[in-house]
Amino acid sequence: MANSSNLDRIEIILCDTQDGANIGSVCRAMKTMGLTHLTLVTDRIYDDERVRTLALHAYDLYENRKEFPDLRSAISDSILSVAATRRVGKGRKTSRVSPEELADHISNLGEGKVSVVFGCESNGLSDEQVKACSMVVTIPTSDKFPSLNLSQAVQIICYSLFQRLRPYSGQSNVVTSDRVDRATTDCISNLDDMGYFKNDDERSFTKEFLTSVMERAGMTEGEVQRMEKIFSKANKIAKHKEA
Repeated sequence: MANSSNLDRIEIILCDTQDGANIGSVCRAMKTMGLTHLTLVTDRIYDDERVRTLALHAYDLYENRKEFPDLRSAISDSILSVAATRRVGKGRKTSRVSPEELADHISNLGEGKVSVVFGCESNGLSDEQVKACSMVVTIPTSDKFPSLNLSQAVQIICYSLFQRLRPYSGQSNVVTSDRVDRATTDCISNLDDMGYFKNDDERSFTKEFLTSVMERAGMTEGEVQRMEKIFSKANKIAKHKEA
């Protein structure tokens, strides 16, 4: 498949954007790089004219947008969700890629929707929103003034995808985020049954870790089922030894 077909599976998600003008600027940044799928996670009502003024001939992206009340709902059918953030700290994932590395990673995935997630203008993505995503992409910037505005960040990542995305790898279809969540929930249940966890924090961290690894690996349904079977069998063996 052509690069344009690969670009067509990229979705840009904006979380709680504060100003409609910034949404318009994002629409323009996306369309110049061949990306057309916009999703908003918000309960705000925007001034259409502020969006239109900055979007110009990319206003159709806003007209055709999807809206969700929360991020997990928005990414449930994605095979990969990527948090765009430069902030680090506990709970914000230890591994991160550059926009170019992200493009190369997506190029090696099988068919399915890929969501790139951006936070609001003032605070960016929350810790919980970052945790909900599979991985983190960070745009390298000067330490003297590292902050980018929303549309600039979207433009840079869209440009990198436009420049570097290759045709589909031909790999079998990758499972969605929702399917991975069900699988990791089952794996955690088996570990819980074995008395693996000391506390809720360890349980939560392990689930986040397994989810992130499985989504970044681009696993197929058969591979996910095999992973579930490993945890289930380990639980059965542990119970048998206790008997």
